[in-house]
Amino acid sequence: IKKHQKSLSAWFSHQPNEEQQFGPSFSLDAVHVDPVIRESSLEEILKPSPDLTIQEQLQQPCRKVISLHNLFDMDACGRQVQNVVLYGTVGTGKSTLIKKMVVDWCHGRLPRFELVIPFSCEDLSHSHAPISLRRLVTKKYQHLRDMVPVLGASNLKVLFILNGLERLNLDFRLAGTELCCDPNEPVPPSAIVVNLLRKYLLPEASIIVTTRPSAVRRIPAKYVGRYAEICGFSDTNLQKLYFQMRLSQPGCSGEGSRGGSSAEQENLVEMLSRNLERHNQITAACFLPSYCWLVCTTLHFLYFTRAVPPTQTLTGIYTSFLRLNFSGEVLDSTDPTNISMMKYVAKTVGKLAYEGVMSRKTCFSEDDLQQCFEVEMKTESELNLLEVFRSDVFRFFLSPCVQPGKEHTFVFTIPAMQEYLAALYVVLGEKKTLAQRVGKELSEVIGRVSEDVAVVVNIISKVLPLRFLPVLFNLLKIFPRYFSRLSGKERDAIAHTMAEELFKEEDYYNDDVLDQINSSILGVEGPMRHPDEAPDDEVFELFPIFMGGILSRRNRAILEQLGCSIKNLAAFEIAKAMKKTVIRKSHKGLPPSELMDYLFFLHEFQNERFTAEAVRSLRAVNLASVKMTPLKCSVLASVMGTTCHEVEELNLTSCNLDSSSLRTLFPVLLRCKALHLQLNSLGSDACREIRDLLLHDKCVVSSLRLANNPVGEQGAEFLAEALAGNRSLTQLSLLHTALGDRGAEAIARHLAQNRHLRELNLGYNSLTDAAALRVVEVAKKHEALDKVHLYFNDISEDGKQALHSLRMDRDGVRALVFLTAGTDVSDYWSHILSVVQRNLPFWDRDRVRQHLALLLQDLESSRSQTANPWRKAKFLRVESEVKKMLGKLQDGTL
Repeated sequence: IKKHQKSLSAWFSHQPNEEQQFGPSFSLDAVHVDPVIRESSLEEILKPSPDLTIQEQLQQPCRKVISLHNLFDMDACGRQVQNVVLYGTVGTGKSTLIKKMVVDWCHGRLPRFELVIPFSCEDLSHSHAPISLRRLVTKKYQHLRDMVPVLGASNLKVLFILNGLERLNLDFRLAGTELCCDPNEPVPPSAIVVNLLRKYLLPEASIIVTTRPSAVRRIPAKYVGRYAEICGFSDTNLQKLYFQMRLSQPGCSGEGSRGGSSAEQENLVEMLSRNLERHNQITAACFLPSYCWLVCTTLHFLYFTRAVPPTQTLTGIYTSFLRLNFSGEVLDSTDPTNISMMKYVAKTVGKLAYEGVMSRKTCFSEDDLQQCFEVEMKTESELNLLEVFRSDVFRFFLSPCVQPGKEHTFVFTIPAMQEYLAALYVVLGEKKTLAQRVGKELSEVIGRVSEDVAVVVNIISKVLPLRFLPVLFNLLKIFPRYFSRLSGKERDAIAHTMAEELFKEEDYYNDDVLDQINSSILGVEGPMRHPDEAPDDEVFELFPIFMGGILSRRNRAILEQLGCSIKNLAAFEIAKAMKKTVIRKSHKGLPPSELMDYLFFLHEFQNERFTAEAVRSLRAVNLASVKMTPLKCSVLASVMGTTCHEVEELNLTSCNLDSSSLRTLFPVLLRCKALHLQLNSLGSDACREIRDLLLHDKCVVSSLRLANNPVGEQGAEFLAEALAGNRSLTQLSLLHTALGDRGAEAIARHLAQNRHLRELNLGYNSLTDAAALRVVEVAKKHEALDKVHLYFNDISEDGKQALHSLRMDRDGVRALVFLTAGTDVSDYWSHILSVVQRNLPFWDRDRVRQHLALLLQDLESSRSQTANPWRKAKFLRVESEVKKMLGKLQDGTL
């Protein structure tokens, strides 16, 4: 028994590959939360209670709650319970609960039983050859061969676990399954199960059966001591506990993110808890432990992905989620069609999802459901399948809406699941007209017949000179060929749909899809929307991305296991058609958030040749104001890494970058000629990365903008080192980077070793006369440098005069300090004012006001020194612009 416990513990503690992302310390014992189990009865199963809204379910205390370890306690009549039926819909956690029960027994936490023997009914259903119970046990558990002879002869407390009873067709009639009380007698596996439940075979043994609701009635009530329903996490405290345990696992945030990762994990759990407390739609989704897993996995993907290329795709997460819940599942084992559950879902729920996406609708009435599920019901078999689906699977995908006034409508339990199923519906080719469906069936029939006819025609033509037979035969072959051309057009239509949905102009200025997913899970901080306020338009930007993701080789392989086959040829032809539609449409200038969605689509598609061709056409990449999380940086680096072409411009202004982001993007940054990194809070650590970038022998960066970053003195040292050894940089903007005099001195010291810089911006850095003069003195000896920006620094009138003496006609360098140049207006006055206006939201307004006042005094003073009326007019024009800007600053309108 000890050996058996060790073996079972190793087997049932094994986690699927999808769980490895949560860190090396992750285990079933560490993160398991028992779902709510409610004692039930056959009457309740046959007469289910009316559908309750989510609020009603949360407010209603769960009656007759019973723990897993008390399932075999005496019933209300004082009788010892031996057979327990544990039932629940898909996703409530039946299999996980059984795994935890077995592991608990292995570790001595289930002392009621001395021996536990688990069986999978799926395994039993594949074998029809007669076999004895003892042989069945030893075949699966060889180390129990010495225990088997005493199973029925001793007082050993044995528990049999039969997981997934819906996979077995049981017949409790004596005419169908004969009585058997001998453990050595060979009978079909289904007969062993029936006789164990009848208590003819090992009458002292306890049995726990797990099944879906539709199969509960296969066991007559007289053989069941207790019915128990798994209600999932109907208590929000259980949901919070689950998230706390999952997202706080050591190593959950991955390698290379030790600093601050625990704080980020705690913040995630806190935000998620607050969203659950609001009783949003996510609370309804998290009734099912399966969806809690999906939420955790998605958050892990969004926040802790740092590898390049990312090890996962969002489509892959959803496909794996469906594999974990539906792998090997058929909708009804008694139905002769044996249709896989996922295939049925793709055809029916996929149709509903697709129609919702096309009409921009997320709430569905009972009439909508009937039109999708019942409109084509023609046979008894189809009606039975629908009945099983309604009973076992419906609530997995659709749940009552929580919005006030929409309580009697249904929404997809997780919003993104609607877009995934709609994409699957389209890619599987289920979106066909009646003519297409009939044509396909007719083509297949004619194709099969033509092969047989070919043999007959060849034989007859050798005996009889009937020349018209080959002609008829060739005419017969025309239809399949014609239909194959039509199917090619169908794949063009799929590619066209993908392109149209991916580049919808009405979605251009929404958040990118990754931010949308994040908001749907964690909610949006801020005041709640008023019930009378018009809701925002529904957005379905994940739909085309999922279409691309489903076509990837890995996802197609998983879907094949689920009974949803997408042929290699079909995927190839769709990708070929996409080159004419998707890539051509991407040539239009895309807003930053839409461009991020396009890059994410290319990542999800997982087709390196297609991605390389698409990326080559992107000469400029503008992602300004997109919040570049570690995941987005990884996606950008991965997608851009499919080619080695030079990028003309990469705009990452105001993207929340840090030093780790720059490390991730390093190979991409090397190939960018113009690099915009303004407004990113890049400090000295980031400047160290930028130094390494500029000193790299493959660096082609010619223009680098670091304005409005807290570079500081230490950061200036790193940048100065980079200037000394760099050969590509011609423009460097350090506007408003807190350099101070010491930072400027560091730049000046290393500037002499540089040979290629043409323009240097040190504006708004609190430089005094000495530092400014030192920079310009070095600049005038530089081979290429001809323009130095020094405006909005603490330069006195004397300093201004000294700088003015270094004019271009004498020393070859232009120092942009004031709006004047002696007794004339500076050629760069409009440039200086436009820089001020552009950066005003990020600068200290009082200080800007003081500088503008000084500029105004300087303009008035210079105007009084000139007698030239043309120059006076120019001065007055510039003065009016400065006064206008000052006025707007005073009013707060700028």
